[in-house]
Amino acid sequence: MAAAPRARPEDHFTPDQWRRLSAKSPWRGLWLVAHCWGAIGLAMLVGARWPWLIPLCVMVVGTRQLGLAILMHDAAHGLLHPNRAVNDWVGHWLCAPTLKAYRPYHLQHHRYVQQAEDPDLVLSAPFPISRTSLRRKMWRDLSGQTFYKQRIQPFLQRSSKAAGGDGASAFAGHDRHFVIANALGFAVLAAAGWWWLWLLLWLLPMATWLPLVTRLRNIAEHALVPVDQPDPLRQARTTRAGWLERALIAPYWVNFHSEHHLFTQLPCWQLPKAHALLQAAGTTARMEVQPGYLAVMRLAAPH
Repeated sequence: MAAAPRARPEDHFTPDQWRRLSAKSPWRGLWLVAHCWGAIGLAMLVGARWPWLIPLCVMVVGTRQLGLAILMHDAAHGLLHPNRAVNDWVGHWLCAPTLKAYRPYHLQHHRYVQQAEDPDLVLSAPFPISRTSLRRKMWRDLSGQTFYKQRIQPFLQRSSKAAGGDGASAFAGHDRHFVIANALGFAVLAAAGWWWLWLLLWLLPMATWLPLVTRLRNIAEHALVPVDQPDPLRQARTTRAGWLERALIAPYWVNFHSEHHLFTQLPCWQLPKAHALLQAAGTTARMEVQPGYLAVMRLAAPH
């Protein structure tokens, strides 16, 4: 099948606007990565000092764990830093070790968005669903069942195969990086006498809040977007997000997903500016835009 229709920047922006929007920064992406880890560290310190705030800290850390994946996503597009070697190193080592495998998968998603060849189509295909079904899915996320099914169970299966000599390379790559990184994190916190912080404010957010906000993100981006959509303005959804949603659900402008699909050359920090220019031109009236994540959930689970 032919690739999905694309938008042309020159149809929406002046040359000067496009030059400014698409410019890569040697420091902005690095600052966002530092900000993400800083927010995680600060939340851990707050949780250590005031344990009664741990539930809130779990949400903050889980959202910033999603933030690391979002910044890795920018690196997959080569947008985190103008130097490709720096871009890839930061994306892999400081954001997520899945960059190398994620890049071709994700670029296929962009090329065939909402078409049969789109590898992410399975994420949006089931909708709409019932509210009971959505609540059940959200409970599986918050209770750790989704994390176990997606991360722990496959890991144990690959480890078992490797131990049994059936594909010794199965325990490699992402598995090895995941184990080493988490072991180092635990060791550092344990040496400081805060081993429990790794359990409560790294592993627990990863097992609960991260799966939930990842699900909400996936639903908001493409659920109920028609398959084989010929209009590039309606191939993805932008969801407006207030400060609380940006803090606990949608970090680093991930809610501007329609703008990202329209113009994949834009770094994440330029998406709000692109949205504002499109809105000033009246273009957002033709786009799929929702006022918030609650509104999207009502569309995805109407009854």
